[in-house]
Amino acid sequence: MEHPLRDKLALVTGASSGIGLETARALSKAGAKLVLAARRRDRLKELVQELGAAEAITLDVRDRKQVQAALEGRTFDIVVANAGLGRGLGPLQAGDAADWDEMLDTNVKGLLHTLRATLPAMIARERGDVVVLGSVAGRQVYPGGNVYCASKFAVRAIYEALRLDAAGKGIRFTTVDPGLVETEFSLVRFRGDSERARKTYAGLRCLTPADVADVILFALTRPAHVNVGEIVLWPTDQASTTVVKRLPS
Repeated sequence: MEHPLRDKLALVTGASSGIGLETARALSKAGAKLVLAARRRDRLKELVQELGAAEAITLDVRDRKQVQAALEGRTFDIVVANAGLGRGLGPLQAGDAADWDEMLDTNVKGLLHTLRATLPAMIARERGDVVVLGSVAGRQVYPGGNVYCASKFAVRAIYEALRLDAAGKGIRFTTVDPGLVETEFSLVRFRGDSERARKTYAGLRCLTPADVADVILFALTRPAHVNVGEIVLWPTDQASTTVVKRLPS
């Protein structure tokens, strides 16, 4: 089918950059009607202009009341819960509690707020797709990853709980867990230190946001009785969260 998601209403959180932005592009091309949510309204406006037709919502998923006001009562066919971030890369004993709060509030509670606002309407209709963005960091820890990894382990637990809590309700749940993807993630993690962020990806052909968006679209366009539950993506040169083959600098 040329437009396999025609007339489907899809929510993408964290849509202003990276995986969220490319997912929005992929779903739009597949014919979906889009509701794009993120904190950076200027970026959302640019994306809406590019796509030609989409609704933009300035939204911080950490704010439960804001999420409820924006999303409750709406009936989505697809929810891509992509909003998330990392902060810092140091040992737990030297960690910053404010960084911990931001990661847990965004990656875990933000996901819960999004699901709580959107899932009941899907269950009432007994159909829909929920895609959560996990990470290989939710499967393997790495030095300095401590609380970020904990947040992504929690995302994986939430995915598994969803499958049980909504079993038999006609909803498909998918977790997409990528390895190294070259996005603004490291720039955010290191609070704008572009040189340090660059080193994260140096000498390595990483995944791209479009690679991840492609597999999300694949999961969403399977026949209704097929639920692609867990997708783990690695760059070919990344064997684990700690073993990466890099070209010499």
